[in-house]
Amino acid sequence: MQGYIDLAIAHGIKILGAIAIFIIGKWVAKVLTNLFRNALEKSNTDPTLIKFLGDLIYFGLLVLVIIAALGTLGVNTTSFAAIIGAAGLAIGLALQANFSNFGAGVVILFLRPFKVGDFVEAGGATGSVETIGIFNTTIKTGDNRVIIVPNSNIIGGNIINYSKEPIRRIDLVIGVGYDDDLKLVKQTLEEILQSDERILKDPAPSVALAELADSSVNFNVRPWVKTEDYWAVRSNLLEKTKVTFDEKGINIPYPQLDVHLDQKAA
Repeated sequence: MQGYIDLAIAHGIKILGAIAIFIIGKWVAKVLTNLFRNALEKSNTDPTLIKFLGDLIYFGLLVLVIIAALGTLGVNTTSFAAIIGAAGLAIGLALQANFSNFGAGVVILFLRPFKVGDFVEAGGATGSVETIGIFNTTIKTGDNRVIIVPNSNIIGGNIINYSKEPIRRIDLVIGVGYDDDLKLVKQTLEEILQSDERILKDPAPSVALAELADSSVNFNVRPWVKTEDYWAVRSNLLEKTKVTFDEKGINIPYPQLDVHLDQKAA
């Protein structure tokens, strides 16, 4: 009976030690994870990345705590760790493409080439960014299609962010006929720009002769606007230019074909 009592006491001490290690270790893991999350929050890191990395670190520490607790109970943790390592390697090989997307997602969340709501051209898709995930980014197109783009595709190509800067320049090429009064054309274009209050005064808009083309004299018309006004102002300028040119008799050349018939006497 004394032997059973001694055995129970010995195992009881090990069990209590394992429980104590698990409880204390879990508390330490939470404290360290919170410190890590607070450090990332102070550096203005994306909340999605903070949550993901925080969970990753917490569960990694929790695995170490469980291994330490099992070691206290006398379990051979070397083989246990080897099994975990082998399983991790197998999972890594199976999810190699996903890990590539994960790495790209971390890069996107750290470097912030765009944010939710930006209008971008990336990964073969053009539209507004709906969500930025660890593995993929969701982009909604202008005709309301939702495109889920793997993050590796985005990082592997060019990223054009149309919403990054607060102002944008509209670049228009307006062609007129060779017989038109160029001074009148330039004055008319400048008046059109001045009449729109959405066009910024600084930087100042510009109207300049661009080239003497084959069938037209081309002017570069370049006003600056707020980014959110870009498409509305651009469309309005084109419409107003056509209407005003018609009123003033200014010709806008367009491709045409003249056919001359040479009738020969039979």
